[in-house]
Amino acid sequence: MFARLTIVQMQVDKVDEASKLYEESVVPAAKSQQGYQGAYLLVDRKTGEGVSITFWNSEEDASANEQSGYYQEQVGKFKDIFTATPVREGYEVTVQG
Repeated sequence: MFARLTIVQMQVDKVDEASKLYEESVVPAAKSQQGYQGAYLLVDRKTGEGVSITFWNSEEDASANEQSGYYQEQVGKFKDIFTATPVREGYEVTVQG
């Protein structure tokens, strides 16, 4: 399994809006992607920092949806909410509890 983290900085007063957009738009769109296994959104309401974690069957599945433009399309939905360019990182999941 592979995890993609997207680390974001958002406007503090738009955390609820971002959470709703993630739940109602990003997650349903992700479910149609090959290899998708699940997603979490973690936020710090005091600072506006957030981390999206999506899980994929493989690194190849995660990379494929980036190359297709899917990932960029999802990030673009938050253009009026984010205050900095998101940082994307990927990790192999070696332990699952």
